[in-house]
Amino acid sequence: MLDAKVIETIKDAAQKLTGHKKRAFMAKVAEDYYAGSARKTETYLGWNRQAVQLGLHEHRSGLRCVDNYRARGLKNTEETEPTLADDIRVLVDGQAQADPQLRTTFTYARISAQAVRDALIDEKGYCDEALPTRQTIGAMMNRMGYRLKKRKR
Repeated sequence: MLDAKVIETIKDAAQKLTGHKKRAFMAKVAEDYYAGSARKTETYLGWNRQAVQLGLHEHRSGLRCVDNYRARGLKNTEETEPTLADDIRVLVDGQAQADPQLRTTFTYARISAQAVRDALIDEKGYCDEALPTRQTIGAMMNRMGYRLKKRKR
């Protein structure tokens, strides 16, 4: 149907667009060169058929679908394991102190993330495989308002 140079140019243009603009472009290409067929567009250009179908639907209906980018990706561990955050708070509150110069609202934890992870296993009965990594526990503690003790090497 189209020669290789034209296909390369079309793919390059589509790659530089995002969201509804990209879907509108893909729908226009599908209508102009592939008789409005999302399946042919997928076959010849390698584009996602569902995205092309959505673009065609948006073009026909005149309505634009809103992208929900915030719903993508993994949820924070606090959201998926709410009891873990409570258990961490119980363990760290006894080892925490306020900033002595009152420059920040953070609480300084005199315990490392690895020590918290070990205490969760020993004191709270978590198994090693069920717990997130040391880095994830450190990130959780930062989000909970704690600043961690520096690790001595």
